[in-house]
Amino acid sequence: MNANAIATPQDGGARSLRFAALLATYMQSANLPLPNSALRFIQGSLSMTDDQAGWIFTAYLGASAITLPLAQWLAGRFGVKLVYQAAIVLLIVGLWLATAATTPLEFVGARIVQGIASGVLGPLSMGISLETLPPARRPKFGAVFTAVVLLGIATGPTVGGWLSEYHGWRSMFYASIPLSVFIFLVVALLLAEKKAETKPPYDFFGFGTFTLSMIGLQMLLDRGERLDWFASTEIWIEAIAFVLGMYLFVVHVLTTKVHFINKSLLRDRNFVLSTVIFFALGVVLLSTMALTSPMLDEILGYPPVTTGLMTLPRGAGLVGSFILMSRYSDRYDQRLFVAAGIALVAYANWMMLGYSPLMDWSPVAIAGAIQGIGLGILMPSISKVAFNTLDPKLRPEGTGFFNLMRAYGSTLGVAVVQLYFFNNTQAMHMALASNLTPYRAAAHSLVSAPLPALAGLNEMITGQAAFIAVLDQFKILMVVMLVVSPLVVFLRKPVSTN
Repeated sequence: MNANAIATPQDGGARSLRFAALLATYMQSANLPLPNSALRFIQGSLSMTDDQAGWIFTAYLGASAITLPLAQWLAGRFGVKLVYQAAIVLLIVGLWLATAATTPLEFVGARIVQGIASGVLGPLSMGISLETLPPARRPKFGAVFTAVVLLGIATGPTVGGWLSEYHGWRSMFYASIPLSVFIFLVVALLLAEKKAETKPPYDFFGFGTFTLSMIGLQMLLDRGERLDWFASTEIWIEAIAFVLGMYLFVVHVLTTKVHFINKSLLRDRNFVLSTVIFFALGVVLLSTMALTSPMLDEILGYPPVTTGLMTLPRGAGLVGSFILMSRYSDRYDQRLFVAAGIALVAYANWMMLGYSPLMDWSPVAIAGAIQGIGLGILMPSISKVAFNTLDPKLRPEGTGFFNLMRAYGSTLGVAVVQLYFFNNTQAMHMALASNLTPYRAAAHSLVSAPLPALAGLNEMITGQAAFIAVLDQFKILMVVMLVVSPLVVFLRKPVSTN
């Protein structure tokens, strides 16, 4: 954020403003996985199908990924205070719409509104927080800010599960409204701003074509299974939007000097390879959560409060290892930590392949904690490797692109695992049910079985098929990390900053 875009108060006012900005950061990250532990309640209340439940996460992620690159331009064009307050109001509207939703599409629409606000709040909260700090404290604040983001992601399912269990699922969104009003009032009273002297330029063509491509791909993945893929005109339109948007974007990047992504970023080997690894990290970071909570809640029948609590070991490992790495790892070669983080994440996903319907809580807690530690080691180390060799002039643009790739990794990752989950569930259901034939002794009694008994048997088979499908998705996430692991060998050794 430009220093001349915002004037900040001093002393207590600065601390209050920074607290409000960090609270907004926590809220916008916690709201992403907030419904995770209460999907069964939400689906039952809104008559939502399993594939529509996946849209709860992809709608929020996709909308935030679209507005994330626009946040700085909007702040420079209209003023930080105005844009920030507008984003808070939009978040409140999205929260209220979620509580008032009576159909799946209304709820997904509310999540899109929340995601639009989230994409703006994240980077502007960072800028406001930095402006309230003395210059000497700013370089180390990035780790604090990221820790708050991770804390929100880690505790969101727990908070949502507890509120849903005792106060109904709508209460999780009601609870955020007074906090949002508090943030709005603090910003209104304490944040002063200066309008930018010149209107900042922006590559709307590059941004538009890239966004068109990503929206087309996202919709294709989300809607393809329901519409029987390319038998549907809508899927063809979405596929064309993806291909055309990506083609125009690539041509634009190759043929213009100033555009949405600075080509100079692509000349730094460490930055490019680290961005690919960070994209893979985004795939695993939220996809695991999007699989684990429904597995516990819907398939194994845990209550929402228990489902939420079982995500805490992963969150504790993630936040704890991230903080330790941010403080004490600078004296060592960061590539070693990158390799160690990837290995731990892959190992944790391998442990998840051993989940069983007969297990207790301990395998989930142990595997989650190991994966959280691995992610907490990987995130700061890969960030340091990415920016250590990058020209300081390119770091602001690089930071935006780096985080954008993680966001798209998360939204596409959730869409892909949801897609394969439904396909594999159907395939496994057919494979298991094919053994129930009149020629098998175990199936003889089914010939005269009453309809409720047959329905119960079908439900049991569906549950078994769904559980096997979940394990298959953990295997995909493990493969994703293994595929990017060789890239560590090609990373250059970071320059020591000591």
